[in-house]
Amino acid sequence: MIGFPLRITNGTVASLLRMKQLEKFADLPGLEIAEEQRRCGAKVNELIDRLVDGIVQNPRKSWVLEQFVPTLRAACEEDTEARERFGRYFEQIMDVLGIESSDGMLTYYLAFGGDDVA
Repeated sequence: MIGFPLRITNGTVASLLRMKQLEKFADLPGLEIAEEQRRCGAKVNELIDRLVDGIVQNPRKSWVLEQFVPTLRAACEEDTEARERFGRYFEQIMDVLGIESSDGMLTYYLAFGGDDVA
């Protein structure tokens, strides 16, 4: 149910802010991956910033999923290993916000590259 209203509390926002402070993509395999870790981590943190800035005024699943789109598009440009990790961060954010499902959105972008998406 995409228009599902969310219950957002100060604790919800604090959890997102704590998530932003965590190191991201630390388990990304490969050599010389510091730039990839930085770039991907920055994209996740930008998403968290968008959510923190607007979730209280827009406590709806549909709004959250709209905020996911720019980050999902950026994730599509990364390799499979990074996309898998992006997926974990999206799922963690959804857990914090009480969203049970992306209604196929994560699979569409992360598994199939979001082909033909406007």
